[in-house]
Amino acid sequence: MKEQSKIPTSKVKRAAKLIGTGAKVGGNYVKYYANKVIGDKNAKEKLDKENAEDIYQSLSELKGSALKMAQVMSMDKSMLPKAMTDKFAQAQYNAPPLSYPLVVKTFRQMFGKTPTELFDSFEKEAKHAASIGQVHLAIQGNLKLAVKVQYPGVADSVKSDLKLVKPIAMQMLHMKEKEIKQYMQEIEGKLLEETDYVLELKQSMEVATACSGLNGVYFPKYYPEFSNKRVITMDWIEGMHLKDFLATNPSQEIRNRVGQRLWDFYDYQVNELNLIHADPHPGNFLFQEDGSLGIIDFGCVKRIPKDFYTVYFQLLNPTYHMNDDKLKALYYKLEFLLESDDKETEELFFTLFKESMDLLIYPFTQEKFDFADEAYFDRIYKKGEELSKSKDVRKGGKARGSRHILYINRTYFGLFSILHELRAEITTTTSFDF
Repeated sequence: MKEQSKIPTSKVKRAAKLIGTGAKVGGNYVKYYANKVIGDKNAKEKLDKENAEDIYQSLSELKGSALKMAQVMSMDKSMLPKAMTDKFAQAQYNAPPLSYPLVVKTFRQMFGKTPTELFDSFEKEAKHAASIGQVHLAIQGNLKLAVKVQYPGVADSVKSDLKLVKPIAMQMLHMKEKEIKQYMQEIEGKLLEETDYVLELKQSMEVATACSGLNGVYFPKYYPEFSNKRVITMDWIEGMHLKDFLATNPSQEIRNRVGQRLWDFYDYQVNELNLIHADPHPGNFLFQEDGSLGIIDFGCVKRIPKDFYTVYFQLLNPTYHMNDDKLKALYYKLEFLLESDDKETEELFFTLFKESMDLLIYPFTQEKFDFADEAYFDRIYKKGEELSKSKDVRKGGKARGSRHILYINRTYFGLFSILHELRAEITTTTSFDF
């Protein structure tokens, strides 16, 4: 894969890059309409593919929060055309890497030494590259290490990048600026945390220690002496990314085993630690042939406020779903319904959210659930598409749902997506105490 020798860091250069991409997308639409006129049945498919290529190339060169948005959007199969979700999924662990001289520059700034002066050996070519940083293999004594190096300028460009990306997100999500504001603030806070490798080191060690007793789940050891705000060093742990794991054609027993371990890991975090590994894309998990599961990258951890946790997970309580009044009271606490709603608006959004949340919690209501169930995922994608196009959804012009829901729902949809790819059938109980 071709390396990138520099990243645009100024606001002007980054804005110019996105404006240039917008012009390319506009040109793609011109070709699309011309192809439609001549009766090209594949015109829409070509448009989606060309737009995906152009947008991804631009975001890849910008890296940072701009590319992170592509990664986030790739996890929602109902939000974008397939060509885009497939292309944007590369941001998870297969983005174009940064050239070695820039890696050396970061080490000199952070350690006062080059990578080869700090470690016994350091591979110049990155093993993996994602949105915020890339991973190199290093050796120190008997230790085989994964060294994650943050891209230059990423931390400084989060706020300005989100301002540039916001119009694209608003268009793709069919939302107005005032509707998206509180969610963009939540995203900004999380992205700033993800660029703080000192915080990530602390969170990684905390969660790894707390979850060390889970069966079949393993974590790397972290090394503070080789870490700082732009570099984080951990053990190199073995395992395959999901795509490679599935290519080995694992048995159904192994798929179920690793799926169960993934589910139990998330249930334990939420209900015992009141936090969640909120970046559940395939690049953050390593799979073993025996069904063991390695978990890495705790840059994005959502801590769940106790009062919100107590209310939100009552959505899993069957007694609420048998009583519309109790459920409505819960929806008001979660800000799905607002005090300013008139009766008609209340009924509209009560119905919309009840249908949507019933879909999300359905696996929790079953003793066992088969995530290979295509009909279930078709209903989710269809509901997402229906809501994104519905004019009624924006009635009243106000955002719906607590900001805390954003990363929790995103996490569960990401988890469900991985379990769907695994085609795992698992026990989907929860330890939440009703």
